[in-house]
Amino acid sequence: MKVLVLNSGSSSVKYQVIDTAHDATLVVGQVERIGSGAAVLTQHRTSDGLRVKESGSILDHRDAVGAILDLLVDPERGALTSPEELDAVGHRVVHGGEAFTESAVIDEAVEEGIRDCIDLAPLHNPHNLVGIRAARGRLGGIPHVAVFDTAFHASLPEHAYHYAIPYALYRRHRIRRYGFHGTSHRHVSRKAPRLLDRDPTDLRIISLHLGNGASACAILGGRSVDTSMGFTPLEGLVMGSRSGDLDPSVLLHVMAREELTAGNVGAMLNKHSGLLGLSGISGDMRDLLEEEDAGRERARLALDVYTYRVRKYIGAYAAALGGVDAVAFTGGVGENAPGIRARCLLGLDFLNVQVEEEANGMLTGGREGNFGGGGLPLLVIRSGEEITIARETERVTGGDRSKDTPDLP
Repeated sequence: MKVLVLNSGSSSVKYQVIDTAHDATLVVGQVERIGSGAAVLTQHRTSDGLRVKESGSILDHRDAVGAILDLLVDPERGALTSPEELDAVGHRVVHGGEAFTESAVIDEAVEEGIRDCIDLAPLHNPHNLVGIRAARGRLGGIPHVAVFDTAFHASLPEHAYHYAIPYALYRRHRIRRYGFHGTSHRHVSRKAPRLLDRDPTDLRIISLHLGNGASACAILGGRSVDTSMGFTPLEGLVMGSRSGDLDPSVLLHVMAREELTAGNVGAMLNKHSGLLGLSGISGDMRDLLEEEDAGRERARLALDVYTYRVRKYIGAYAAALGGVDAVAFTGGVGENAPGIRARCLLGLDFLNVQVEEEANGMLTGGREGNFGGGGLPLLVIRSGEEITIARETERVTGGDRSKDTPDLP
């Protein structure tokens, strides 16, 4: 199948065309600044490396999808002869709530269900829905599939997803742990057994998606049994600008002392905390590593807090799983920062963690492999969110050759 994978934001649409028959990504692109007269469309054709950059007026997501399709079938710069080459469209949707425990072929009822989840993801689901409607309007003759970030975590047991707050709040408002980065952790759950030549049904994996957003996931037999992000993507690990775990009383205290509104506090926790808040310099890992090398104490502090939090979750999830058979790193930081990976693993000798420094240093820039020095396997796995969306789209539309365990690149 040739699947167009779309990730729609408020003013952007990221996309890839993936040929699942050959495990090939044909193009990678994005439209930015939708709604302005200075929108930018960029595309990279992987067959020959051709890069295209255009600017112009793109007023809404329907225009953006149209511009993407026009470029995809351009005789000189595209990768398709016509839109009819596309077999399906896979859409990333952040929140499926309790209604969507698997990916779903989109119809009016599914659109309504996504709309019902807007209260749970007000910053994401509305834009995902706009992109879905735009794409269905331009490509109505082929199936569209919603692949939910939360769906992989639908297997969490009750004791893992409930918060110890009045149960009535769960009944009335569905306040519980949902988890995110599900497509990334699902990819790890499928790729790690192949790298280890192990049966996935008895494998205990701790998956670490480390990027500007970051989360940990405990995977048992290919299923998520715990994850660090909760009701929203704010909980858990320290992130680029998000706080991660925090005593709720801190918020009450700060709101009273600083006379902050709920909106002020939300902005502080999501946009001005994490690595950025601790360092006062940047939320970008690359910047902080440079600043730490230059002797900036707060850069060092931020990185120490970041890696310590990851280390604590590894220990906690080893307990939750009753042991661990592999730790896997993915995401921009997880794939490309060997020093951070090593710091996340300090002091874990009791789990038989042995870092092979040379192998660890070589695993960057898309390279995958094991840098465990003869003890617990320590894996680096390329982020596979788009290929997972394409494979899920293939599976639910009946095109998956291998059903529950599809081939992976």
